[in-house]
Amino acid sequence: MKQLIKLVILSTALLLPVIAQATKLKVGDMAPDFTMEATNGKTYQLSHYRNRQAVVLAWFPMANTRGCTIECKSLVKDGALIRKYDVSYFMASVDPLEDNLDFAKKTKADFPMLSDPKKVAAKAYDVLNFFGVASRITFYIAKDGTISQIDEDITPKSAALDMANNLKKLGVKAVSY
Repeated sequence: MKQLIKLVILSTALLLPVIAQATKLKVGDMAPDFTMEATNGKTYQLSHYRNRQAVVLAWFPMANTRGCTIECKSLVKDGALIRKYDVSYFMASVDPLEDNLDFAKKTKADFPMLSDPKKVAAKAYDVLNFFGVASRITFYIAKDGTISQIDEDITPKSAALDMANNLKKLGVKAVSY
């Protein structure tokens, strides 16, 4: 029995770094361009925003799961905090568009959710984990296309407030109406 417990502990210790994989991208790197379909019927490309607007790209593991639902509902409930800044924000996953459409409808998402079922963008952002889904990592991309912050410690319940606080800390211009 003791050997079995040691084996479980050792296996967990060996798998943990694989499961909790961090991206190899760093602050200051150019953010990989992406082209993904969204739940609002549009296709979004990062290069379209270059020199125009900052972007927040929040990767999430899977539509209609507990943590992802909590994160999405935070962005719906407190999205006004994010919209105070000159930024476009998205949630993205490797789910098929149909799954994200259902998820967006159920959560009443009022922002685009991006789908990357071929995992092209997820591989470029190095967010795929051991299970073949995206890890919960948020990228803050400056107007010039460089990564200004990578947040790998997401609290789903306070995601919108945390994003707004990070945008303020990063000096993203506030929008005046």
